[in-house]
Amino acid sequence: MPQYKLTYFNLRGWAEPARQLFKLAHVDFEDVRLEPLKSVENGTPEWEALKPKTPFGQLPVLNVDGFDIPQSAAILRYLGRKFGYAGKTPEEEAWVDAMVDQFKDFVTPLRQLIMAQRGGNAEEIEKVQRETFGPARDNLFKILNGILEKSKSGFLVGDGVTWADLVIADIITTMEKLGVFDVTSAENKKLTDFREKVNSIPEIKEHNEQRPDSVV
Repeated sequence: MPQYKLTYFNLRGWAEPARQLFKLAHVDFEDVRLEPLKSVENGTPEWEALKPKTPFGQLPVLNVDGFDIPQSAAILRYLGRKFGYAGKTPEEEAWVDAMVDQFKDFVTPLRQLIMAQRGGNAEEIEKVQRETFGPARDNLFKILNGILEKSKSGFLVGDGVTWADLVIADIITTMEKLGVFDVTSAENKKLTDFREKVNSIPEIKEHNEQRPDSVV
């Protein structure tokens, strides 16, 4: 059995779906959690010492028997394929990749909102929500709702959970914690039900109940 070590900050962030994949697959791993950064510019001594030793100067990094794999999507794709959560056919695998690639288009506006909220300027937050985050979120939700409308399983791709479901379910949680996803809204019912379906999987439910709480 390979030895796995996943290194990230003590947040859900870009490592959480990978942690969930390990739990789904019932595979042990070393979950290394560093103190979160106060800002992009203000790193902790622990991170500054580790940073030059990582492949790209970023986290997460998955180490498999001494072999480092950087970048969250690459880690998830690797684990998804290895553990059987990447789609059951080449076509499904392509759609899983496509779903996460589409989500990546949303990452920059989401980061802008997070930074604006951390800055605490109400006018800047409102501007980001109106001009960048809101339109990007609405476009993503339109795509996701359309796919879920056609889904017979309730998952995004095929008839079982994939790593794409874990990514999207977790980002819905992030948006809820940021105050930009209303679980009581009828417009969000499909996405709320989807997240509940993913989070009700016994292994995911157990993991989520035991993990440290964080906004992102």
